[in-house]
Amino acid sequence: MRSDSIGSHKYSLTFTAASLRPELARIVAETYLECADWEETHRRVLAGNLLQARNPASGVRMEREMRQRLQTLTREQLEISAGGSADSRAAIAWLSVLKLNPFVFAFAADALQDKLEAHDPVLRPSDYEEFIASESLMHSELQKLTPATKSKIRQVLFRMLREAGILAESPQDFSLRRALLPPDVLATIVADDRRWLAGFLIPDSEFASLGA
Repeated sequence: MRSDSIGSHKYSLTFTAASLRPELARIVAETYLECADWEETHRRVLAGNLLQARNPASGVRMEREMRQRLQTLTREQLEISAGGSADSRAAIAWLSVLKLNPFVFAFAADALQDKLEAHDPVLRPSDYEEFIASESLMHSELQKLTPATKSKIRQVLFRMLREAGILAESPQDFSLRRALLPPDVLATIVADDRRWLAGFLIPDSEFASLGA
């Protein structure tokens, strides 16, 4: 299933407040699981500067972004974020970004998956520009982006793709591959909604073989 299956959304680009940062997501998830209240989680994280932000404003931005991402997750996914393996926590962090940000999901599920299906496993700057241009036809908010903002979005997006294992680890290598999907994460996605598998570059034709 592709991004059109999630309907029409106005793109929020607040994900530039933080890349995947699974180690920070773990702190917020642990805090929530302790108190089972998102407002109390918000208070505790900021009061204790649990994310070790350099200044209060940065702390507020990171906490808000991490909390909003985690609020999209199921209980099982939150538990993996808090206590799973490093690979599983990274995959859940990517899942939370996909769920919160239709822009990111569309880029992965449409632009990147199309490239792999066309046997073109290299992400080029022009691919991002073409995606922005195409999406701008339906999303006027993208038409208002300054060159600096577009560059910042690309920088953080590409960093997240590397953290998720979709882009090669080296900043000089733009090879594409499917994201690592540990069994525990796969199970929670299948139990939740298999459409998110597209954000891991898994095509519809393989859903059945993955137990969906």
